[in-house]
Amino acid sequence: MRIIRIFLMFVGALATLAAVGVAAALFLFSTRTAPVPEKTVLTLDLDRNVSELGGGGLTLWTQIRKTPPTLWETVAAIERAARDERVVGLVARVGASGMGLARIQELRDAVRAFRQSGKPTYAFAESFGDFGPGNGAYYLAAAFEYVYLQPSGNVGLTGLLAESYFLKGTLEKLGVRPRLNQREEYKGIKELFTESGFTGPQREAVGRILESLTEQLTAGVSEGRGLSRAAVRDLMQQAPFSAREALKADLVDGLRYRDQVDEVVRYALGNDIEFLPLTDYRRRAEDTEEDTATVALIHGLGQIHRGRSRHQAFTGADSMGSDTVARAFRRAASDKDVDAIIFRIDSPGGSYVASDVIRREVVRARRRGKPVVVSMGNVAGSGGYFVAAPANRIVAQPGTLTGSIGVAAGKVVTDGLWEKLGVSWDHAAENTNATFWSAVRDYDPEQEQRLEHLLDAVYEDFVFKVGLGRKLSREQVLAAAKGRVWTGADAKDRGLVDELGGYAATLQAVREEAGIAPDAVIHLRLFPRRKSTLRLLAEELTGEGDVDMGLPITHATGKTASRLRLVGELARLAGLEGSRGLLEMALPERLR
Repeated sequence: MRIIRIFLMFVGALATLAAVGVAAALFLFSTRTAPVPEKTVLTLDLDRNVSELGGGGLTLWTQIRKTPPTLWETVAAIERAARDERVVGLVARVGASGMGLARIQELRDAVRAFRQSGKPTYAFAESFGDFGPGNGAYYLAAAFEYVYLQPSGNVGLTGLLAESYFLKGTLEKLGVRPRLNQREEYKGIKELFTESGFTGPQREAVGRILESLTEQLTAGVSEGRGLSRAAVRDLMQQAPFSAREALKADLVDGLRYRDQVDEVVRYALGNDIEFLPLTDYRRRAEDTEEDTATVALIHGLGQIHRGRSRHQAFTGADSMGSDTVARAFRRAASDKDVDAIIFRIDSPGGSYVASDVIRREVVRARRRGKPVVVSMGNVAGSGGYFVAAPANRIVAQPGTLTGSIGVAAGKVVTDGLWEKLGVSWDHAAENTNATFWSAVRDYDPEQEQRLEHLLDAVYEDFVFKVGLGRKLSREQVLAAAKGRVWTGADAKDRGLVDELGGYAATLQAVREEAGIAPDAVIHLRLFPRRKSTLRLLAEELTGEGDVDMGLPITHATGKTASRLRLVGELARLAGLEGSRGLLEMALPERLR
């Protein structure tokens, strides 16, 4: 009976997929055959998150529904539209998308390039924050020539805030003892468990991150709105603003509803214009030039771990599996048609062993004659920086959070909690150190000394390989290390990255490293390649493949999560598995 049920499920799924496929084919055929109107105004929804791999990543859902373009596809389409004589303007809806600052800067760069073509750009927002922080949304809107706000909206340009939880009090109540250590004082993981607030080094590092990002935010608003930086700083001290106050302060050009903004655009550009969503523009725009160079695009997204990369089909969260990424590098390096490799990283780090597997493949690709250029997204810290270090060149946005050259390890000892619950533990072991990672037994002095030795070994290896990849002396690496997180702007000053910029700067670096002509058309080929819909369906029905339909499984130090879900979740949140430490405190989720 079970076999019959599985067979019927498979047949039903195939029938549904076939129907969806026919509808999708008809839709794609109609949109691809329709020409781009002669007077097109490109429309773009930036009130949602523009993700690195699109709405569904490399999943079944990506292939059976109309998904929005990825970040790189969006940027490329905007820049292409700037050169397209049929496109006469750009209108975007902007809002609290939750994108990090570096991703916003990618989009700002594209909008500014479009403006430089002489075509008008319009931003519309229902609200910049809607009684909440609106810094990122307004920073993005300020790149447009004209900014309109709904009359009932507000502008929450209140400045940046970094917040972090601390677990000392909670763990004391639970009877749980953190037995952790780190290299070095800025890493921040140990303090997350043992302190009630920022330590001196943490406050120093977070303060500098906020200062650097605020400088970028202020400069962007100043340039876009034609205000002095001092004036922008003063306005940030007074915010939030009502719509009328924002208009009076020259933060917006008018108070309009969306339909009224369309009327403004028609009045400026003519009633014969046609609005065309960017998604449809990408499908309709003809490829008038043949590709003359092929560049592999490999994504390294999310926490780094051994095995296959994972994608949460419902949440959209990604993780970087060493097997998947290493295989992508090997295939790209052996492909004769590939001239160079772009490694797009947006990761807070993770397993040191898995990171080293990926780092090795970057080195091997270069040895096979394939230049590797790293493009950093919102975050490239700890292991996320380690895998980038051996590249030919590293490009980061000024707002990228990177560095965190350090290591943390240990375990959370839960014997006190079990005692409160009336549970006792006993054990039998052949060797003394069999209890080394036990979550119910503390380290003895010799084991603690052994942990310190392991931390020293990993940290020295980390520092050595970063210096080797970046051609920096040990002293230069140590000056920027100690677990400290830097913005891309500060990292460049310390030799951790080569250039500041996004899509355009990365392609320029690829041209220079691979000897590709300035006027050559570059085709980006995704590695690993997208799987067929049929294969994805089969994998999801059988539970195999890289698509995960549930929540992430936590493998906290000492396998705590399998014994105590609460402490396992605390360990995951604290970044134990990914050695995130201070990065967790400074990431966009906590930076508002």
